[in-house]
Amino acid sequence: MANDEVILTKEGLAKLQAELDDLKYVKRKELAARIKLAISYGDLKENSEYHSAKNDQSFMETRVIILEKMLNKARIVDADDLDHSSVQIGSVVILNDIEFSEKIEYQIVGPAEADVLENKISYESPLGKGLVGKTVGSIVSIDAPMGVVKYELLEIKAQ
Repeated sequence: MANDEVILTKEGLAKLQAELDDLKYVKRKELAARIKLAISYGDLKENSEYHSAKNDQSFMETRVIILEKMLNKARIVDADDLDHSSVQIGSVVILNDIEFSEKIEYQIVGPAEADVLENKISYESPLGKGLVGKTVGSIVSIDAPMGVVKYELLEIKAQ
């Protein structure tokens, strides 16, 4: 990515901002309360509750820093502004798995937003790379661990 730019859809931006707000304004207070309670138990050297809370705090603060950096470098892709004549970041595509004659729908997103369980694939993934720039009717061949998988691009639409 040029200049470490983080490409997000509006939905992805909202999710990351909500996660950041939750960590900063809810989870921090909860962890502070856990640490305070653990300190009240005495001897910190052998206080597993204290060490666990401090470890959780470290992970949380690292995630806060990562999210803040991502949001500061975010470039928002607006699906309403996309040209749907070819696949772009933000496009929703309907594919036909040629071997199994099965329709699959994916949204092409940036790596920070990719989530296979939500059918959001990164434009940097093998399938994402194969689809970006393609038009309806194109056949895309993707090298997968199980061999080459072929898809026909049936439709490009907005989210």
